[in-house]
Amino acid sequence: MTQQNDFTKPSLNSGSFMKPVLVGAATALLVISFFVFGVDTPDPEWGSFWRIRPLIITPLAGAMGGAFYAFMDYQSSRGFNRTVAILLSLVVYFIGLWLGTVLGLAGTMWD
Repeated sequence: MTQQNDFTKPSLNSGSFMKPVLVGAATALLVISFFVFGVDTPDPEWGSFWRIRPLIITPLAGAMGGAFYAFMDYQSSRGFNRTVAILLSLVVYFIGLWLGTVLGLAGTMWD
């Protein structure tokens, strides 16, 4: 008699993980670009490379929000309520986007 263990483990497809991360980062980049490139005459005390910090930090925050969405999507496939997962993901994304914008613009446009 042979005992056979057939454990099925849901796999996390890397393509399904990277798509929300990239969409979250691209959305955050568009939002921060609206603020950063809308400045006509920046304050001279900000320095010449003041745009680099917000253009890096805010998309990273958006990517983290997208990663949280991918995680919640994975959890909803394992039995978590899908509506709650999407609403929670949206709340976490917008809070993260707001915090990333504040952190990116701290010391320049956000005082």
